[in-house]
Amino acid sequence: MLTAVAMEPLNSISRGLSLGLGLRLGEMNFRGGNGVALPASSFKLGRGKCKWKASLNLITNPESFQVGPLIGSYGFFNVTSYSGFESGVDYGYVADDMGKLKTQDVGEGGVNIRLYEGRITQGSMRGTRVLFKVYPGQRAGGAEADMMAANELSTHIFLQSCSDETCQNLLMLLGGFETKTGEQWLAFRCESYDGKYTAADYAKISSEKLTKNKALDPQSFWNPFEQGQTFKRKRLFVIKMLQGIFSGLVYMHAHDRLHQSLGPASVVLNTISEREAPYLVARLRDLAFSVDISYSSIEKGPGALSEGLWRRAITAGAYNPMEKRNFGIADDIYEAGLLFAYLAFIPFCETGIMDSLSLQRLVENTFQLDLEAVREYCLADDRLIEAVKFLDLGDGAGWELLQAMLNPDYRKRPVATAVQSHRFVTGVLL
Repeated sequence: MLTAVAMEPLNSISRGLSLGLGLRLGEMNFRGGNGVALPASSFKLGRGKCKWKASLNLITNPESFQVGPLIGSYGFFNVTSYSGFESGVDYGYVADDMGKLKTQDVGEGGVNIRLYEGRITQGSMRGTRVLFKVYPGQRAGGAEADMMAANELSTHIFLQSCSDETCQNLLMLLGGFETKTGEQWLAFRCESYDGKYTAADYAKISSEKLTKNKALDPQSFWNPFEQGQTFKRKRLFVIKMLQGIFSGLVYMHAHDRLHQSLGPASVVLNTISEREAPYLVARLRDLAFSVDISYSSIEKGPGALSEGLWRRAITAGAYNPMEKRNFGIADDIYEAGLLFAYLAFIPFCETGIMDSLSLQRLVENTFQLDLEAVREYCLADDRLIEAVKFLDLGDGAGWELLQAMLNPDYRKRPVATAVQSHRFVTGVLL
């Protein structure tokens, strides 16, 4: 399991990169796990009921693109080992557990990805804004970078050719190309601010705004009416974001694909203004570690990017293809549960009160996935009270859903459609 982690945007701006000057890069070449160059057309896309649609028309000519400013870069945390909690075991709460991430050994991945703005300059889509996601060549990123790029490409092509209607909660691939140095450039549709802002950006800015407002205007901050309106807008925004996230996950699971890299930096937003919540669209990106969970694929054995998942599945007692498939889906749900917890806490707290790693340690290590105990702990801290109130909606519906998604027994976690239709996510409690 690898999780995307956003890095600080780079200060330098790279404009007008000269790509395609005299280079014949019309064919997108990617290398498979054996290091052999593979054209995009060589991917086998006829799995299940989904067939290749000629209407996909990916743009592969680099001269059809104009590259704009560098937005930033991000890397990956590589979970190299994992020891899950055994179901039915009564874990005591040990104070020393705070600060220790016992369930996972985490290392920084070696692939650093750059993001650029850009636009299409030729053809029927001329003027369309794009977001470039750039994978380093083999010299800089090794074989893993090429495998990630190839997997992300094939996953997007597969998902975008599965239905006559595209899923609005997945970032749409429009094309891409390979440079002479071996870098893989994937171009995604970039409507409004898509790709510029992520769920992580929203949470950070929201938290900073709470801190700033309290410092600049303490009287208004403590005004019950003003405060109530502020957190009402925040709740609406987060719920709308969760609806988009789970809708994207439902679509992926329905088409036999896991995300496997779900986190705050893997969700892009078209707005971060809470007043624009009715128009918010959350889209999933970072499908480089997506896993095919069709039975035929599972029976073939693990690929280089899915070995860790299936190793953990066996450790959890999932041996046959059906059990492994169910474990994979439950693993995605667990990641989505941690993301849900992040969005329920970070935007509702002032800066420095809570961060993603501290929250994960609190939930996984200190309280061993007992969300009722987590609630009691948070109730005793006034700085976390708004997060508690949010999850308390509907007589604790948020805590109920979070507990189900983070159930130590993977067999008891809900599927994505059940999460999507839960009363906390539908917004009926607001």
